Amino acid sequence: MNFVWTHAALGTMVIALIIVLICRERLLRKQLAEHRALIASLSERQTIYQDSDAERFKRSQYFARIGTWDWDVDTDRLYWSDAIYGMFGFKIGEVTPSYALFCTCVHPDDRVKVRAGELRCLETGENHDEEYRVIWPDGTIRWLRETGNVVKNDHDETIKMMGVVRDITEEKASASYLQHLAHFDPLTGLPNRLVLEERLSEALEQARITATRVALVFVDLNGFKAINDRYGHAAGDRVLVTTATRLKKILRSTDTVARIGGDEFVVILQGLPQGSSLQDEARSICQKIFVELSPPVAIGNDQRHIGTSLGVAVFPDHAPSMDRLIHIADLAMYEAKRSGNNQYRLGEQTLSHSRVE
Repeated sequence: MNFVWTHAALGTMVIALIIVLICRERLLRKQLAEHRALIASLSERQTIYQDSDAERFKRSQYFARIGTWDWDVDTDRLYWSDAIYGMFGFKIGEVTPSYALFCTCVHPDDRVKVRAGELRCLETGENHDEEYRVIWPDGTIRWLRETGNVVKNDHDETIKMMGVVRDITEEKASASYLQHLAHFDPLTGLPNRLVLEERLSEALEQARITATRVALVFVDLNGFKAINDRYGHAAGDRVLVTTATRLKKILRSTDTVARIGGDEFVVILQGLPQGSSLQDEARSICQKIFVELSPPVAIGNDQRHIGTSLGVAVFPDHAPSMDRLIHIADLAMYEAKRSGNNQYRLGEQTLSHSRVE
């Protein structure tokens, strides 16, 4: 009897253990399914985040005009990120990037320089950094800056170049504009004092070599302040622009006219022959200027005649140096101004003058 009860008790315990094991297995399976679902969810989120980051990266490249590239140096294969297509004037996927295509797009005047920079990078491992122009299919010219370096394999063999390229067209334009402002008068477009001195120095050096003369003419407008006061600065600017345009008409390709401030202009006439009468040469030059500037300037409903005063100094007759020549021409101009309207003075002399009514 005890044996039967013992077997019955063991059977009950086994059944209970089996039930417990079954329940535990179900619980473990449920937990495993939950964990797998969580992992899948996290992976999906990570993919979403990665895709989002990649999209943001592409957009940042596009708006910053920066793209990435790599080139298998032993083949023609070239990889461009999406942003680079636009830098070369193509739509994304419109062309298959290749080194041959790249070379074709680079401006012909820049190809040798770019190729030399790439070869130097491949041979020495130095960073590749070049600025060059590209020509778009529609003829547009853009400036790019390319930087990169070599990538080597486990055997220290160069297998590719990788780097970035950036559109610097606007930067180039801004730098060019600032450079222009530093050397040219923004109102008239004429060279300023800095360029005047550079060109005068070059003209004097050339005159020494060729044994010729250089005439320096200071031009001052009479009554300019009265025009500004009566009609306003816009009218004064019109007078200055008109004067600049007229002075340029009498120049040869080797000559220079500059605005050095206010209503003062300076003309450089180089390559004048030695041996001729200094007075006759000055008279001829000044008469041309007087005649060219004599027509009236339209200011509103009025026609205003603008008088001028001219001071002339000649190298090497009046001075052997640039500074001294400028000083003498400036003094001569003020002497002419004190003498009346449309007068000129030659160097430190007061007897040579002309008047145009």
